Amino acid sequence: WAAMGYIAPEYFRWPGLLAPSSKLEFTDVPNGLAACSKVPSNGWAQVILFCGCVETYWGYDKYTKGGSPGEYGWKAITSTDPETRKRKLNAELANGRLAMMAVTGMFFQDGLTGSAWGD
Repeated sequence: WAAMGYIAPEYFRWPGLLAPSSKLEFTDVPNGLAACSKVPSNGWAQVILFCGCVETYWGYDKYTKGGSPGEYGWKAITSTDPETRKRKLNAELANGRLAMMAVTGMFFQDGLTGSAWGD
C-alpha cells in the first residue's frame, strides 16, 4: 500500500480543504516529499496521534496480553496444509519486502530529482 499511496496523488486528489484555518486545499499540496513541508504541523500531529491510537487499541494491547503479533481475529492467508500455508506466508513476506524497496526507490528518486517518476 505504501507504493500505491505514493502513486495515487498523481491521479486523484480529495476535494475540499486540508487545513480550513489556513485555507489550504488538498489540490494545493504537491506530490511526493515536497508535501511534507506544506502540511501544517497540527496535521502531522493528528496523523501521529491517530497511528498511535490504532497501535495502542488494536495492536500493542493484544500483544501485551499474550496475543501474537498480527493476530486480529481473522485470517487472510489460510490453508489446512502446513506446507501450503508456509509457502503463502513466505510469498507475503517477499511481496512486502519488495514493496518496501519500491517505495524507498521512489523516495530516493524524488529526493534527488524532485519527481518520483523521472519526468
